[in-house]
Amino acid sequence: MTIGQAEAYLDALAETFPEALFQGLNGGVNLLEESLPDGEFPEGEMYILGEYCDDLLGRYINLYYGSFAALAEKEGWDRAVWEEELKTTLSHELTHHMEARGGLHALDDRDGTELAAWRAEYGL
Repeated sequence: MTIGQAEAYLDALAETFPEALFQGLNGGVNLLEESLPDGEFPEGEMYILGEYCDDLLGRYINLYYGSFAALAEKEGWDRAVWEEELKTTLSHELTHHMEARGGLHALDDRDGTELAAWRAEYGL
């Protein structure tokens, strides 16, 4: 999937979510060209696909096209897998946004638990 195709898919996908999920997301959803490898893991093993940001620039979601592309190449994704991964990641980051608005952190906690398990698996 090209970055243009991913952008078009994300635009169409966003239309399927309730508008309320995007309230307060003043920086929107951004598909960035770069990859974001997780430096804690061996090279090429772990990539950050997306992140919810709440900082001086506002509240926004960054998705990393290059990270998706690296995993797609490594794992042989077809278009259906690309679409599912984009949908899952956008949903995940929107959940972070909604929890942040509500002062909750259950997904942050779950992410921390999963990351700790992956670190243990890699002996980190």
